[in-house]
Amino acid sequence: MTPKRILASSGGFVTTPGLWGVLRPGGIMLEALRLTGKDRPRVCLVLTASGDSPDYLAGMYSALAGANCDTDHLALFTQPNRVVGEAIAKADVVWVGGGSVANLLALWQLHGVDDEMRAAWERGAILAGVSAGSICWHLGGPTDSFGAQLQVITNGLGLLPYGNGVHYDSEAGRRPLLHELVKAKTLPTSYATDDGIAILYEGTEPVAVIADTRGAAGTGAAGTGPAAYRVELVDGQILETRLEVGPII
Repeated sequence: MTPKRILASSGGFVTTPGLWGVLRPGGIMLEALRLTGKDRPRVCLVLTASGDSPDYLAGMYSALAGANCDTDHLALFTQPNRVVGEAIAKADVVWVGGGSVANLLALWQLHGVDDEMRAAWERGAILAGVSAGSICWHLGGPTDSFGAQLQVITNGLGLLPYGNGVHYDSEAGRRPLLHELVKAKTLPTSYATDDGIAILYEGTEPVAVIADTRGAAGTGAAGTGPAAYRVELVDGQILETRLEVGPII
């Protein structure tokens, strides 16, 4: 039976050395492609959270041009560019871009994308994404969807029964808010990622931490590089556990 997998990240693509602004797949996206087991996997880009930004979409197509995959996309603005179910059903990897997770969830429900994503997950497609494309798979998490001040969203798809924090090391307000939300039981136990880091889930279990670059790995429990984190409520207090790059034991 094909396992159900989600790769939830704060990364996925990196800048090409010597070519400022030109992206290429990082270790996270390359892992998503590898997990398919296909020689030439089919990737469906879903950039709803950015309003299907043409520039963002062009950048993603360009980044994947040399990745030995067939790339397609599903757009919802100003109307679906194709039948929603057909677009997602053909994909081996669904990559969801960043932007407003609140807008994404509203439009997905309106157009039935939420149900198609669940069906894709259950058949074994790799669901992956960055920022909004990470939070969406969870129950919710801190978001800037409503303005400059971070707020919580709690109507994620819930394929993963946790809260989610993204950009944990680069946006100062996200860590304390996630702690507050877990302590108040607004969110359950949550998982968070620094920039350039992803968590791989098999079923609903987090099994590995993936990095975009090799240099992101820390050095054991005292590591100082980018990492992932588990945030949980233990005896009324927040316990944050650092999860280094590699298998989650």
